[in-house]
Amino acid sequence: MIDNFALAISHGLIALTVWRLLRRPDLDREVAPGETAPRKRKGRPLA
Repeated sequence: MIDNFALAISHGLIALTVWRLLRRPDLDREVAPGETAPRKRKGRPLA
């Protein structure tokens, strides 16, 4: 019989991974092939 603790750990890690992947900001941007995604700037934004 499979241990319930092992199932909880493995499924919890999978859920955590999916949650972190879905929260990535670069998933909302589409970049044309051959282009590079713009990098985030450190510091204050230019006004």
